[in-house]
Amino acid sequence: MSRRDAQTLLAWCGLLALATHSVVRYRWWIVAGYVVVAALVVALAWTAHDDRGGRAPRTGAWVPSAVLALTGLVHLSVPAFSYLDDSGQLLVRIVLGVSSFAVAGLLLPGRGASRGLAFATAVVGAGVTAALVVVGDPAPRIDVWVILQQAADGMARGDSVYALDWVGSPGISDAFAYLPWTAVLTAPGRWLAGDVRWALAVLVLLSAVCVAALGRWRRAAVAAAALLLLAPGSSTLVEQAWTEPTVLVGLAAWAWLVRADRAWWAVAPLAVALASKQHVVALLPLLAVWPRFGWRRTVVAAGGAGVLVAPWALSGFGDFWHDTVRTMLELPPLTFADTLYTLVLNETGVQLPIVVVGLVVLGVLGTAVVALRRRPVGLAGLLMWCAAVLFAANLVNRQAFYNQFWLVGALVLLSVAAGAGSLSADPPRRHGERRARPAAPPAGASAPPSPTGD
Repeated sequence: MSRRDAQTLLAWCGLLALATHSVVRYRWWIVAGYVVVAALVVALAWTAHDDRGGRAPRTGAWVPSAVLALTGLVHLSVPAFSYLDDSGQLLVRIVLGVSSFAVAGLLLPGRGASRGLAFATAVVGAGVTAALVVVGDPAPRIDVWVILQQAADGMARGDSVYALDWVGSPGISDAFAYLPWTAVLTAPGRWLAGDVRWALAVLVLLSAVCVAALGRWRRAAVAAAALLLLAPGSSTLVEQAWTEPTVLVGLAAWAWLVRADRAWWAVAPLAVALASKQHVVALLPLLAVWPRFGWRRTVVAAGGAGVLVAPWALSGFGDFWHDTVRTMLELPPLTFADTLYTLVLNETGVQLPIVVVGLVVLGVLGTAVVALRRRPVGLAGLLMWCAAVLFAANLVNRQAFYNQFWLVGALVLLSVAAGAGSLSADPPRRHGERRARPAAPPAGASAPPSPTGD
């Protein structure tokens, strides 16, 4: 893998360790840590290059295993938030930690045939963890789970999710604050297995498959997919029924199809992601100016999202507007969120003006657009810019928790996989130049090892 990808994986590990410790507590140093990681993400995005057919500087092939081992240590040393009892929480941490160490061992250099087994091990670890938290905490005390469960029941009756009130919700009780495809993608978990969280776990698994396929199942890509499945705090994500996997599965499928030169097919999963949560629209300017996708496909994807949302919006526009726009704009700041907004509020009592918030997000977004227009940037660089834009939005948000930073981390892992998939085993050839055959070794000498491309 490249040195850049090694730096990226380390940044990811730091981000998720901070995010895991942040649930649910405010600490100024967590915010400071986020700022440092965000600066590194922007720097990695800014220095990105065109990755088509290139040969990036390599670093130790042991780095993916080292980051997986470090992730295992984070699992064992940083408790994730959970409503499970102490023994249940310990078991979850042991499963995730041991799984991380096992995958790290299987991905050590010289064990190329073990990549499939490594991915399967990560799937088993993530699956056991999901079962432990779903069965062990059958009714988590969070409004997201209540809303998704009752939304699925309402959809089964033919009701609009935007016309329902939520019974027993400990938070929001009169709004479905997401776009409708969040409900569509999670409802099968309720209908088939009694709990929407099973669907969310499956969406994470599908995203991991896309991550590995994006990187052509090379060592770094399999490691990135395993890290997505075994991320620090991943048990909290599933237990709390946080909805970011509905966005990630669309973005991951989009990236995989673009890498496979099926950019028009990639319009469909992008439309699903746009129809799931509102903030995905912030990524559209980046995709529009990136030549390998372009503004035409971006417009078609946005139009497709509009078509997917239209049945709910047109059947009751007032309810739809109240739930998806007004409710989101009127959410109060929560002082236990770890953002720059809450840092200023907690330390000084001052709420950041909306103009300042907007300038920060638009500043990073504008920088990304300029960078993508001025020089060739590959898929890995584009995905890193997407992570940077969402990272900036999280940092100045009134409410941003583990799940939002988890999505940023997932985009970072997609970038690693895209970088791994772009590396060629041989240096690029000039047009019309034939690849030279390696000279035969002298009699009695052993042949040099063949490159693995990872």
